[in-house]
Amino acid sequence: MAKLKKAKKPAPIKPYKFRRRYNILDIVDQKEKKFLYFIAFSLLLAGLVYPYASIAMWVGFAFAGYSAIANDSIQTLGTYIVSNEDKKWYWQWLFMGSIFLGTVFYSWYVFDGDVTYQRLSSKGFDQTIDSFVYLQLAAPIILLLLTRFRIPVSTTFMLLSVFTVSSGAIVSMVSKSLVGYVAAFVAAFIIYLALTKIIKKFVKGEAHGAWIVAQWIISGFLWHTWLAQDLANIAVYLPRQLETWEFIAFAGFIFFGLGFLFYMKGDKIQNIINEKSDVRDVRSATIIDLVYSIILYYFKEVNNIPMSTTWVFVGLLAGRELGMRLRAQDSSQKFAKTFGLIGRDIASVTVGLIISVILAVAINPVIQDEIIAFFFE
Repeated sequence: MAKLKKAKKPAPIKPYKFRRRYNILDIVDQKEKKFLYFIAFSLLLAGLVYPYASIAMWVGFAFAGYSAIANDSIQTLGTYIVSNEDKKWYWQWLFMGSIFLGTVFYSWYVFDGDVTYQRLSSKGFDQTIDSFVYLQLAAPIILLLLTRFRIPVSTTFMLLSVFTVSSGAIVSMVSKSLVGYVAAFVAAFIIYLALTKIIKKFVKGEAHGAWIVAQWIISGFLWHTWLAQDLANIAVYLPRQLETWEFIAFAGFIFFGLGFLFYMKGDKIQNIINEKSDVRDVRSATIIDLVYSIILYYFKEVNNIPMSTTWVFVGLLAGRELGMRLRAQDSSQKFAKTFGLIGRDIASVTVGLIISVILAVAINPVIQDEIIAFFFE
């Protein structure tokens, strides 16, 4: 007689375990957590010191100094960093740091303590700030956060717009920056459309040592020209004429901040450069820097109105990419990728412009009154 199979015992019911609730910090790595903690601490510090102008000006300068250099490093130092990956970071730092010290000392000495080459002498920016509001100190912290997300925001709009006392100053900056974008786009497009095949012949094989020398010289000139334009974005927090000890603190902080930037190889914002075509070759990087430095130098000489060098650089890269693609007659997929890169960069700088205008309107009652008068009177 067949044996009956024993019925299986039902599995014991396990007590329900409540799942741990996750927060936003659970999905980021340890390095990003530290950065977010730093941002939170910085925003808190800004809130504590902004009522005390003598302290707030230096705290604001410190935030602005590093955030502006870190964000704008892709313009002036990006191609230099990526094409010199085989060089020690401290040699790059000492070279560019020396140019910075010479540039800023010349302005300070010639213009009686003004380190901005008189970029802040234009109407709306010529007065030393004697009282701050919270958002003026928070603006460079927001810029630092956007930089971390690889958004090439215009530091001119983000930092200077929160100090202007009239909408006319913002309109002047935007107008000059738009003209700069168009000029850079057209110049780069024509150059690379006409000379792509010739340039590609230059970049074949091992680069001659003369190209490395040329790139360091041209990159140094570009760095000097950019400093003459954009130091105003950093120095806007400080007195318009710096005393000797103030100048030493100003120059020393930025000099050592540059060292950290080179040690980090440009950090995450550097990817904006890395994703572009043929930028690792020293010869291509030299040509980009040469065109950019000429355009910046021209606009520096036009007038003292500050402008967004970020917009000029984004226009330069956009014209370069499109000219190279048309000349190479690539597939439609490559064109779609090119237009995607151009559109994404334009969207990034536009986001920065919108944020800066919102901050400027929120801070300045004069601009609020002008907007109300424009729409309702």
